[in-house]
Amino acid sequence: MMTRRPNGPLYVGVTNDLARRAWEHREGVHPGFTKRYGLERLVYAEWHEDIRYAIRREKAIKHWPRKWKVDLIVGQNPEWDDLCDRLLA
Repeated sequence: MMTRRPNGPLYVGVTNDLARRAWEHREGVHPGFTKRYGLERLVYAEWHEDIRYAIRREKAIKHWPRKWKVDLIVGQNPEWDDLCDRLLA
């Protein structure tokens, strides 16, 4: 999940290369929701062996109430740290 700030707008997506995709979001390479709202901070990620499961999970999370998404983030990243730095290090 990407955001601009704690409790800001959230983007949920799926990719086969998280480091590349996070960099693309940060740099605004592609037009769309993340560029329009300046969502540059990766605050939550899950890894799945099977892309089909990852896509199902993404679709489920997208339909969750916002509070559930925030609880998911806070449960693993209570400070809403930018996880991009860990990926790109």
